[in-house]
Order: sequence, then C-alpha cells, then structure tokens
Amino acid sequence: MLYRHQGYPEYNKSVPYWIDPLTDSRWTEFIDRHPSSSVFHTTGWLRALQKTYGFGPTAVTTSPPGGPLENGIPFCRISSIVTGRRLSSLPFSDHCQPLAEPEEMASLLKESIENCKRKRFKYLELRPLSFPAPPGLVSSQKFLFHKLDLHPSKDEIFQKLHPSCIRRKIRRADREGLSTEEGTSDALLDAFFTLQVHTRRRHGLPPQPKRWFRNLVAEMNGKATIRVAYHGERPVASILTLRHKKTETYKYGGSESEDNKLGGMPLLFWQTIEDAKADGLEMLDLGRCDLENSGLAIFKEHLGAERQEIVYFRYPKKLPEGRSLDIAAKVFSKLPYPILKLAGRILYRHIA
Repeated sequence: MLYRHQGYPEYNKSVPYWIDPLTDSRWTEFIDRHPSSSVFHTTGWLRALQKTYGFGPTAVTTSPPGGPLENGIPFCRISSIVTGRRLSSLPFSDHCQPLAEPEEMASLLKESIENCKRKRFKYLELRPLSFPAPPGLVSSQKFLFHKLDLHPSKDEIFQKLHPSCIRRKIRRADREGLSTEEGTSDALLDAFFTLQVHTRRRHGLPPQPKRWFRNLVAEMNGKATIRVAYHGERPVASILTLRHKKTETYKYGGSESEDNKLGGMPLLFWQTIEDAKADGLEMLDLGRCDLENSGLAIFKEHLGAERQEIVYFRYPKKLPEGRSLDIAAKVFSKLPYPILKLAGRILYRHIA
C-alpha cells in the first residue's frame, strides 16, 4: 500500500475518522506527497472557501489520530436556507480526486453516506478526475476536462498550437502592441475582476464576488497568478492560474468580446506555458467545460490540450433540473453590472 510508514502499528482500515484539514497538521504533508492531489485539495483552496462563503471543511480517513495520514476525501459542509444542507467534494473545484486506494474506498464511501444520513444532508457529491462508479452513488453530471502535457520542448509545444487560431493571434497581439503584466496587486485584481464580470454577463451568469478572488489570492500564499493583457492603458484579457507541485491550473478568465481579435487570450496562455516550462512544471490543467460548450473545448484543443470526460457522482440521486436555469441565464445577461455583482454575492453561498 502507498504511504505505509514504519514505526506505527497496523490499524483497522474499516474504521473511519473525521478530521479538520485546516487544523490537522498532517493534511498539508499528505497533500504534498500524494501523487493524485491537486490545488483543490490544498488548505489554501479550503481556507478561501471558508473565509468567503463560510463552508466548513472536513475530511474522512481511515488513518487514526497520532499516525500519518494515508488516505482522505475532503468535503465542505454547505448550509443554505435556499438549497439545503449538503456535502460537496469540493465547491467550485473542477475536480477533486478521492485520495485513497481501492481497498480503502468502500469504507470511506460507506462512512460518507452514513454521515450524510446522520446529519440529514440533502445529498453529497464527489467530483473525481478519474474514478469508476462508486458503490451507492449515481452519476449526476458530465463535463469535458482538458490538460496540456508540458514535457515536450517549448518549440514542440508552440508548433502544436493551432496555426491560425492561436499562433497567428499571438503574432497579432505583438503587432497590436499588447503589453502584459502579472502578479497579485490590487490593480491587477481590479482589472481581472472587471473583465470577469463582463464575461460572465455575456454568458448569462453572475460573477463570484470580488472577495472570493481576493481571498483566493491571499490564501494560496504565492501560488496564484493574475495575468492581464493591455491595449494601451485598457485591459482587454485576463486569466487567473493556481499552482500546485508540478501543475499549473487555469481557473478563471475574462475578456472584452470586441477586443478578442487582438489576440490577448492566446498571448496570455502562451506566456503561462512559457513560465510553467521555465519553472520545470509538467502539466497545464485547463479545467472543465460543459459538454455542449464546443467553442471553449475547441479553444483548449487549439492550445494542444487533450480532452477526457469526467463524471460527478451524488448520493442519493441527481437533483431535478428544469427550464429555470435557461430563464435565469437570460435574466442575468440583461442585468446592470451593479445588480449582477450583487446577485453573485448572494447566490454563490447557495449554489456551490
């Protein structure tokens, strides 16, 4: 079994324990050494969720107190007077792989379901990156996930970029005189958030509150980067990435639609790839997208990324969906920006 440490007695792997990842000092060490961990398992992500939305982090493990952590599934407890109480692994994450061996999963899932029943949660949800259908859970949602292998040379990666949709636009950005800046300053956060609000409105969605992005940048402790492309003094495109071990994760982005022809987004992604290569990273995680969002999927594949399907699972069953989401999107796309931002501050406490 992975991570068996010497000097500790054997323990009953069928006995589960619940821990707080933010106060249990073993969690960070466990995440740092587990090969399947991602930025979404880190205390930075969990603490930002707690500070912004009040979601309480917890994790189930078969490792007893006093010994090293050898497995775990993190959850957040969400309590909403609108959508009910539930367990999510994890809110707003594109994926959150259960960190356990197959022989441990049966016990962890059984306890998770029993805890859901004991605490009268409406449901629990898992968001694995790659996982067989867990016993007792049903498929709830499917998405496309894209990742870019950074092992090839920079020249090889560049040649795999789509010649007209990416490489030509990178050269266009240079001809147009686009400048870029990266970091986590308040000015960059302001520019990023403005572009994020405009983009979400086009898509018929409210933006997450600015406080979420500020907390995320602060809690990632130097592992978050905002990149902004400017045409003159005007921001035209921006992305926010997060780093964990050898992986750079693209999480959020925004742009002005009328300026997309300038090539700001392709330029920012190429600079992200260059920086990741220079720092010895091995993968660019480009996140999930809806199955029907072919435009975003194609853009990621034009960057040279490979696609796979990921499946989320729920207990006891997928909640019913109706036309209400389509109607809401039409409403959000027409709201004035101040009201749209207010809607985001209210809604994301309930729909994570």
